[in-house]
Amino acid sequence: MINYSIAIMGTKPGTKKENITETKAYGNSQCASVMTLDSFCEHIASHGSCFSRGTIQGVALEIVDCLREQLLDGKLVQLGKLGSFRVELKTKGAVDTEDFSAANIEKVNVRWNPGKDFMNLRNSATFQLVPSRLAQANAQKEIKNQETIHGLE
Repeated sequence: MINYSIAIMGTKPGTKKENITETKAYGNSQCASVMTLDSFCEHIASHGSCFSRGTIQGVALEIVDCLREQLLDGKLVQLGKLGSFRVELKTKGAVDTEDFSAANIEKVNVRWNPGKDFMNLRNSATFQLVPSRLAQANAQKEIKNQETIHGLE
């Protein structure tokens, strides 16, 4: 189940709050918990795998190392149903091609293009509305204030 909250935001991304003239309600996904690599490998092993959690984790770590190596070598890496990975550059503009050099490259990001099984999870997903992170934080703050007022702390 995918948890989501609703937030009112401006319709034009990047607009400063004081310049927002039109707003709409948008949904934001809310992660229920964090699954570590160790617990993810344990989960994989629990699906009847003939490999132990440790073996699966070792392979996963090798995949990360090798994927990084191949991306730094300029390759697009296709991993079947998982999808493909490639590098994407964030650069500063230059006046013309003669003025552009590797110094204009500010960041190298990894771009994941999902495979068919990940293209649109909407048809397989179920959803549950939950309070936003801000609403949760405000509720916790109010609970603490009430505890302090009533001497429950």
